[in-house]
Amino acid sequence: MTFPPEIYDTTLRDGAQGAGVSFSPSAAARLVRALDEFGVDYIEGVLPSSPAHAEAFYAPLRALPLRHAVLAAFGATCHVGAQASSDPGLLALLAAQTPVVTLFGKASRFHVDRILQTTPDENLRIVSDSVSFLRHSSRDVFFDAEHFFDGFAADPDYALAVLDAAAAAGASRLVLCDTNGGSLPSDVSAAVAAVRARFPSLPVGIHAHNDSSLAVAVSLAARSAGATHFQGSLNGIGERVGNTDLCSLLPLLALKLGDPLACAPSLPSLRSLSRLLDELLDRRPDPSRPFVGDHAFTHKAGMHADAVAKIPSSFEHIDPAAVGNTRHIPVSALSGRDNVRAKTSELGVAPPPSDPELESILRQIKWMEADGYQFETADASFRLLIEKAMGRHVPFFELRSFHVGVVKSDASSPPSTIATVKVAVNGREELGAGEGAGPVDALNSALRLVLRRFYPALDAVVLQDYHVRILDPETATRAVTRVVIESTDGTHTWGTVGVSPNIIEASWQALVDSFEYKLLLDARSRAASPS
Repeated sequence: MTFPPEIYDTTLRDGAQGAGVSFSPSAAARLVRALDEFGVDYIEGVLPSSPAHAEAFYAPLRALPLRHAVLAAFGATCHVGAQASSDPGLLALLAAQTPVVTLFGKASRFHVDRILQTTPDENLRIVSDSVSFLRHSSRDVFFDAEHFFDGFAADPDYALAVLDAAAAAGASRLVLCDTNGGSLPSDVSAAVAAVRARFPSLPVGIHAHNDSSLAVAVSLAARSAGATHFQGSLNGIGERVGNTDLCSLLPLLALKLGDPLACAPSLPSLRSLSRLLDELLDRRPDPSRPFVGDHAFTHKAGMHADAVAKIPSSFEHIDPAAVGNTRHIPVSALSGRDNVRAKTSELGVAPPPSDPELESILRQIKWMEADGYQFETADASFRLLIEKAMGRHVPFFELRSFHVGVVKSDASSPPSTIATVKVAVNGREELGAGEGAGPVDALNSALRLVLRRFYPALDAVVLQDYHVRILDPETATRAVTRVVIESTDGTHTWGTVGVSPNIIEASWQALVDSFEYKLLLDARSRAASPS
């Protein structure tokens, strides 16, 4: 019997078991809505500690008008020696009032003997009693066979007997768990094949951990052996080093294997979904994340950039747009003329008209990188460099002077920082002062105060991130500093860079580039708009 593939998201439960991860009720609701809109089939919530806890967490989620996804509560089989009908944990699962309950039980003889410290028969009883109790309470039960692959390797007969008990009691899914995250794809494939042969009328699933960096690989191995139910979390968050990363698994299943996932039409919004989770957890997105990271389709080497411009599939295994991503061509000392051409095209700048001018720009990039500049995360500074090199850039303002003072009146009070800035706009000089938490914050405040009289659109610019790197620490306090600032106006996000032995000067350079780039964007947008 064949079954359609289905995706089971455990971000709110197993994902929340990752270090430093927690979800507020509003964040949980926002994520559930997004997962449902994306097309995930099942969404698992927390392990409730009591009926009151279950009701408090699940009631707001049950009230959401879900269009596709089904909510699932998660918990353990009843305690050793207890009856399922009176077990507090199972009663809490019923109180969640979710259509699906995912129940985990031991499938490893070692864990039964040493962790539960009970007999093999008693473990089979509590699995059967728990599943049966929930089934008779009108719940669809998915059985997560904990430590299945370890248990199957050590004692396959007993591991299969646990599945027998769950299936006979009415479980509708048998989910095989690589709980320790140490199984190899070949072992998983063999075990899943054995389970599929034994239970041809039930969907078989996999729940993998990423301790060996193989969670996605073993999930694909399970698929090749007939598994159709896949559990994982967004961005792979979870216990220890995490779970199967759905942001990698989903495009592999849909785009590589052609599986008819319900969420396949939504894959172009996968990157946005990944970013939403980072936003909810207040985390910086991992640029090296496959498929959805900033570097996933970045081509730094000149030969690569040249080839991908001619035939994208030469260095891109999928179309970046298929997962909501874009191609990125950085420029560096490794760049060739093709990188510069591609980068200027990417940034919407008319490419330099001649090879000599390209060579001139490349030499300038190499000289600047020798001084410590890097443009891989500073596209806005690179665009301004091109505009200046081509003689097309007219500064929106010019610095006349700035001054920063830090005052600390006594040991117990925090220091205060005041900056004054004098700039000229169209020949008119203006002076402004600003106070901030530190020198850069104060300069930012002072510069904004002066420029908003001329450019009120700068009020929309927010400095999202500020990175400092010491380039030659062996020179101690005389070291050269590189500052990278990430800014946004709510629509666009851009990076700028500054380098100097003086950290305030380096910060000023990056700050000025950030404001200049925003003003350039607005000017070009006005020029392109019909009058």
